[in-house]
Amino acid sequence: MDYKQTLDFMFRQLPMYQRQGAAAYKADLKNSILFDNYLNNPHKKFKSIHIAGTNGKGSVSHMLASILQTAGYKVGLYTSPHLKDFSERIKINGKKIPKKFVVDFIKNTKNIIEQIKPSFFEMTVFMAFDFFAKQNVDIAVIEVGMGGRLDSTNVINPLISVITNIGKDHTQFLGQTLQKIASEKAGIIKKNIPVIIGKTQDETYNIFKQKAKTTNSDIYFADKSYKINYSLITTNNLQNIFLTDLQKKQQQNYLIDLLGDYQKQNLITTIKTIDLLKQKLKITDNNIKKGLQNIIKNTGLKGRWQILSNNPKIICDTGHNFDGISAIVKQLKNTPYKQLHLVLGFVNDKNFSNLLDLFPQDAKFYFAKANIPRGLNVDIIAKYAKSKKLNFKTFTSVNNAFISAKQESTPNDVVFVGGSTFVVAEVL
Repeated sequence: MDYKQTLDFMFRQLPMYQRQGAAAYKADLKNSILFDNYLNNPHKKFKSIHIAGTNGKGSVSHMLASILQTAGYKVGLYTSPHLKDFSERIKINGKKIPKKFVVDFIKNTKNIIEQIKPSFFEMTVFMAFDFFAKQNVDIAVIEVGMGGRLDSTNVINPLISVITNIGKDHTQFLGQTLQKIASEKAGIIKKNIPVIIGKTQDETYNIFKQKAKTTNSDIYFADKSYKINYSLITTNNLQNIFLTDLQKKQQQNYLIDLLGDYQKQNLITTIKTIDLLKQKLKITDNNIKKGLQNIIKNTGLKGRWQILSNNPKIICDTGHNFDGISAIVKQLKNTPYKQLHLVLGFVNDKNFSNLLDLFPQDAKFYFAKANIPRGLNVDIIAKYAKSKKLNFKTFTSVNNAFISAKQESTPNDVVFVGGSTFVVAEVL
């Protein structure tokens, strides 16, 4: 099989949560352990950092990878989902996994694949671990796919575990309350391994404290170490974030090349993680500053408040749950425009009406279904939009919706693309 045939096999024959939903969810680590053993436990051949959370884990993963890369380390980065090509999920120092490795890995693991029938995600995780081990990375930043306790990535024994925050997402698998979701994500906390919680939340505080006590893990809450003062966008499109180190009682500022307002929270999670990593790795303050200014260049991160053009300003963002879209809408409301155009699509296992209600109701809406089985039928969205008396149109593809929004906009307008990672992927 060539690269395309290999990916077709992975996507078609094996369930994948990001595309299909519930069919891909396996409530145990049996397959992961079998696959890991078959490959002789590649994750044991490199150091790692494990990142979980409802929102922000991708951004934090890329921030950390950029800093570590700037510090001179050979850094593996595993994230999901991808936007344009599968190879984005697995990178070393910003370079995507070679297509030949993807093809050869599936070919060489055919016996175990036929035996245990692993999910798409399980295959991809251990492809990444095998690649990182064979390329002798110094350290790998590993993003959890979903949850934590039963996620395939949870076979690793990292230097540090990080949980960015807890929100209501994937509730059909992780539970309907913040407490239950936190319990699942707390599953990445390992014995005697320090854990950082990015955001202190009353509903989840005791759950994390108790789990850390059970595992004898030092626990740190990033927002109890640092406080965000304010931020501003510089003329060269960097976000200058000013924060206070609450322990040293002094102000610090960092320039980052990510423009989303929500990145302020992700920054303090990253800085607190680096504080602990400095005890085990050689990282200078200059490495931190340079790494944060070059996240996109070093890692190839896309889709986080990404400005595609100006006049009109076109912005895309992969935020796709209540907390993520709430943060997006807050920033949209602080963005000047004459008219707001929203190119939106959703997946069928989210409460799309709750998400749609968050957006400014006086905008012009352009609805489309992303080209995946899990995409929500545009007629369902239209029916609800009509009941809310929204100004909307429906389209047969995301691309057609995007073209129409651009054609109807004027130089002083804003066009926003989002609602789902897959909608952003098609535009990019």
